[in-house]
Amino acid sequence: MQHIFIEHIMTQQSNATLSPVVEEFEMIAKTFMGLEPVLAKELKQLGANNVQEGRRMVSFTGNKEMMYRANFQLHTAIRILKPIKRFKAQSADDVYEGVKTVDWSEFLSLDKTFAVDSVVFSEEFRHSKFVAYKVKDAIVDQFRETVGKRPNISVTNPDMRLHIHIADVAPGQSECTLCLDSSGESLHRRGYRQESVEAPLNEVLAAGMILMTGWHGETDFIDPMCGSGTLLIEAALIARNMAPGLFRKEFAFEKWPDFDADLFDKIYNDDSQERDFQHHIYGYDVDIKAVNTARLNVKAAGLTSTITVAEADFKDFTQPREKSIMVTNPPYGERISTPNLLATYKMIGERLKHQFTGNDAWILSYREECFEQIGLKPSIKIPLYNGSLECEFRKYQMFDGKMRVFRSEGGVVKTEEEKRQMAEKHRFKKEREFKKRISEQEENEDADIRNFKFHSLERKASKKPFKKNNRRFSDDED
Repeated sequence: MQHIFIEHIMTQQSNATLSPVVEEFEMIAKTFMGLEPVLAKELKQLGANNVQEGRRMVSFTGNKEMMYRANFQLHTAIRILKPIKRFKAQSADDVYEGVKTVDWSEFLSLDKTFAVDSVVFSEEFRHSKFVAYKVKDAIVDQFRETVGKRPNISVTNPDMRLHIHIADVAPGQSECTLCLDSSGESLHRRGYRQESVEAPLNEVLAAGMILMTGWHGETDFIDPMCGSGTLLIEAALIARNMAPGLFRKEFAFEKWPDFDADLFDKIYNDDSQERDFQHHIYGYDVDIKAVNTARLNVKAAGLTSTITVAEADFKDFTQPREKSIMVTNPPYGERISTPNLLATYKMIGERLKHQFTGNDAWILSYREECFEQIGLKPSIKIPLYNGSLECEFRKYQMFDGKMRVFRSEGGVVKTEEEKRQMAEKHRFKKEREFKKRISEQEENEDADIRNFKFHSLERKASKKPFKKNNRRFSDDED
């Protein structure tokens, strides 16, 4: 797929360094391939400015409050990066010198630890770990030269996490973007998962799938093959408009020198946007271990009044009494399978056709032959990656009788928006193989931020001292 380049009207010279206390600054939200439009919509609804979609990322601008809210409230972001430097490099020495031009005393002190993550798309720089070492060396050498001592590295729990992205822009010329990682641990790690099952669905992907359906709690929600309950819990958070960051122990920005604890406490404790959910969420699984795991996770999230999980086989599924939407992620025959995979999908189609009339079902799967066994015509197909598997997310609109009659009675099989989306996705599909895997280097977590350009932003100096944040729930609370 062609890389999407992000062009901003206002740019800053590439060798300039942004102050960490700029009121309005550039940020990058990383996500999974296919979720960029969903994340962009979330950011606009949050009030972010200059929202631009890229490849596995969305760039935007905002102030410190927006950075805190992006980490705390976005359902489909993996992490939020704050670019502080952009420069060109032809060699490892150029990377070293470019990093060394930053005044690291603005971000680090001797009593703070740091770590460096690197993502490289370059012929010259083929080893990302070597790039990370050069960044580390530049920082510690600057401290040694200025104060005679150096801060320490901590791979597991650093006080400051840095991210450098290098991509070729011309033969022998690479663009380096150096960022502060404001999230720390990936944002998909919500904090509610107590136990897991084999091949659990990523929380960010689950939330993105639900938001793609357009559902925000208007009907009941059903996952008949719920596993550890990820889709159920993410659906409940969306239906009740609860921030997915509620369960997190910590964000990286809380260790930054300019952390505003009062501001974050205000964001964290503001539940004015939460809403009542008048319907219910149901999860079923044939595996009692999965059912017990899902129940444990639902309880940890404090959502037992919203979600019911029960042991049941999809083949026994019957027509729900209330209007419902179904979103599910059946086995693909890759990491997890069933004794007869194709028969399972045939059964899914049969249950939907005879026991889900008048409702919409959305299914994420990997194999074309599995979809064929469902035997139903989807109204929309959306390419979506689940880890390294290039899957499709398909919508099935279930109605009584023949499609011709359904349409004559005013039924809409495919909305204008869905037609537009399908037209866009067809361009993507022509350039891909349905079962193609992305390489290890191209894992979804490594957002492509090449050809990123800074906004020209006014600098302001208004540092606040570090304060301890006391907002956290006690360990014995749900």
